[in-house]
Amino acid sequence: MAERILRPEVTLSLALPCPDQDRSWSAAARRRFRRILDEADETILVSREYHRFCMQQRNRFMVDHSSRLICYLTEESGGTAFTVRYALKAGIPVENLAMNLK
Repeated sequence: MAERILRPEVTLSLALPCPDQDRSWSAAARRRFRRILDEADETILVSREYHRFCMQQRNRFMVDHSSRLICYLTEESGGTAFTVRYALKAGIPVENLAMNLK
């Protein structure tokens, strides 16, 4: 694992929706994903297999285990928008980085 020089107290925890989430990705994207996996301090598998709602289940898991949500939301529909609404309903503070660009 690479040494964290600037912020050693920051850890990388990954919540994966299923074991083969990268199955349809390009070879380059898969290599990048594997490098990120190798650097993670913790990897949590939310579902043992792919199912229709495993991405949503993963997103809820992340919100349920967070004290703050940082996102890049540009659309009013879709998985990110759903997750932001879920976090707001749960009382989790949300910072949308897309709003900082305006």
